[in-house]
Amino acid sequence: MQNQSTMNKVSYLILRLAIGLSAFGHGLVRLPKLEKFSNWMVGGFEKTMLPKIIVLPFSYILPVAEFLIGILLIPGLFTKQAIYAGVTVMCILIFGTTLQENWEAIPTQLIHIAFFAVLFQFLDSNTISVDQLVKK
Repeated sequence: MQNQSTMNKVSYLILRLAIGLSAFGHGLVRLPKLEKFSNWMVGGFEKTMLPKIIVLPFSYILPVAEFLIGILLIPGLFTKQAIYAGVTVMCILIFGTTLQENWEAIPTQLIHIAFFAVLFQFLDSNTISVDQLVKK
């Protein structure tokens, strides 16, 4: 039987991989069609108070940010910074979603925030990671 410490480390790895793959996948599928994604996002904010001058650059930054956050989280490199970046992105997305009054999307975004919160709370369990190898 595994001890609690090992179970915590493996559980942390599982959660980090899950949220990392989600971020990576979101960015990966959007990058090849960046202009189309940007047009979709800008169109989604046309009837909100958020001006196009803010939405347009964010629509190009978001897929890159998601991709990079995933690239860092999957192997556990700069995990703490990747968590901060992920939380920042998710908070911006939640704010934008509320401006669109897209209430159905908020639970999914809150689930992502919960994953990031758990990863941050138990950061000391991030031992199966590149961060841990670099420490040695």
